[in-house]
Amino acid sequence: MAIQAVLFDLGETLFNYGEVNVGAYFLQGARLTYDYLRQLAGGNDKFPSFKKYHRRHIASIKWHYFWSNVKNREFDCMALLHKEAWAMGLSLEQEQLERLAWLWYQPLGESAAIEVDLACHLQELSDMSLKLAIISNTFLPSSVLDRHLERFDLLRFFPVRTYSSDTFFRKPDRRIYQITLERLSVPAADAVMVGDKLREDVKGPARLGIKTVFKRGCNNRKKRVPSHVPVIDNIAELPDMIRDWQK
Repeated sequence: MAIQAVLFDLGETLFNYGEVNVGAYFLQGARLTYDYLRQLAGGNDKFPSFKKYHRRHIASIKWHYFWSNVKNREFDCMALLHKEAWAMGLSLEQEQLERLAWLWYQPLGESAAIEVDLACHLQELSDMSLKLAIISNTFLPSSVLDRHLERFDLLRFFPVRTYSSDTFFRKPDRRIYQITLERLSVPAADAVMVGDKLREDVKGPARLGIKTVFKRGCNNRKKRVPSHVPVIDNIAELPDMIRDWQK
């Protein structure tokens, strides 16, 4: 079997968030963004209270996230942030919007960890002449996730990163995998997808003929995985697994 590329999911595959208290992280992120917007607003006495801002912010995110799952199309987080700022009388530049998005993500981002020696294992895969890419369902802008990858010194391994926030196609839509394969110039039969979700990272890519590997984590320990799908607990297991396939 000829393997030319390895496609990685992001959350709970490269980044490990563990058991996330979503409400607490949303609250912290909302406070950081609120303080930033209030600073930009200066002495605007019509600026909403934090309670009102937080309530509206959460309602908007939940509504858009619900419809993104119904339609299997990602929503534009940056457009949403711009709209919310505009409602407060603020017109933000792109750099300010990206700062706002990072502040919103920061509490969750700071909770993330990566596997010990992950960079070494990714380097090992690269040294095997394998092309590496990321395919992630996320409403966060690419600038936020790229910044987080850079903080862990992982960005250099992934010249191709396909985020649903850029394409608006969400896994398991076949188009998000096809876009990535086209960017890599690799046929589906010569690629491997590694991820922690059966629908998005196993069933979706398998329909295109992409080989799949299921990654165990704290949130999917009890998932029943089809017997024909290889399972790993750590990225460290991948290089030897792929070498065996290459024989």
